[in-house]
Amino acid sequence: MAYVKKRSVLPVYFVGGVWLIWAILAPLYRPTHYIMAALASLVAYYVGKMLFPDRGYEAAEPAQPQPGPAPKREEAPKSTGDPEIDALLVERGRAVSEMRRLNDSIEDEKISAQISHLESTTDKIVNAVVEKPAKLPQIRKFMNYYLPTTLKLLNAYDRMDSTGVSGSNIDGTKGKIEDMLDTICTAFSRQLDNLYGEEALDISADITVMEQMLAQEGLGGMTLGGS
Repeated sequence: MAYVKKRSVLPVYFVGGVWLIWAILAPLYRPTHYIMAALASLVAYYVGKMLFPDRGYEAAEPAQPQPGPAPKREEAPKSTGDPEIDALLVERGRAVSEMRRLNDSIEDEKISAQISHLESTTDKIVNAVVEKPAKLPQIRKFMNYYLPTTLKLLNAYDRMDSTGVSGSNIDGTKGKIEDMLDTICTAFSRQLDNLYGEEALDISADITVMEQMLAQEGLGGMTLGGS
C-alpha cells in the first residue's frame, strides 16, 4: 500500500473569492491597493488551509507488468537449392503476412472473407510452382503485378476505412475497390486452375486410352466383382 496525499483546492477558491469581492467593493487603481488585496488573499488562503486541510489515504500500488513471452519471429523458409524458388517463397511469405495484417485491420465481413480466399489461393499457387518449378514462368505476371497491385488496393481501402470519415472521394474509392475484389478473387482462382492445365490434359488422355483398351478387351462398363 502506498500513502497518497491529496491537496485541497478550496483554499485556492478562497483566494479567488477575495480578489473577486475586492474588485467589486474596493478600489484597485493604486499599488497599495494590490498589496492589500494580496495580503487579504494570503490570509484567506491560510484560513482555507486550516478549514480544509490536505488529506491523505492509502492506495494500492499499481501492479508491475509481468514480462510476457518474446514475440515469435517468423523463420525464413529453408532453401530449396533454386534461387528463383527461394525468392518466390520469400515473396509469398511477405504477401501472406500483409494479407493477414489487413484482414485483422479491416472489419467488413465480406472483404475479410475475400482476403482469406486470396491468402489461401496465393499459398496454393506458390505451392504448385514449388512442386513443379517449370511452371514458374506462368506466374511471373501474377507475382510481379497482380499480387502487389492487389495488396496496394487493400492497403488503400484500409487507410480510407480507418479515417472513419464519409465523403465522395473516400466512399467512391472504397466502392470501386469493393467491386474490383470480386474480379480479383475470380482471377486468382483462374490463375491456380491454369497451373493444372497440362496435368488435366495428361489425365484426360490417360482416361481416353484406358477406356479404349478396356473396350478392346471387352472390359468396358464392367464393375468390380461383376461377372
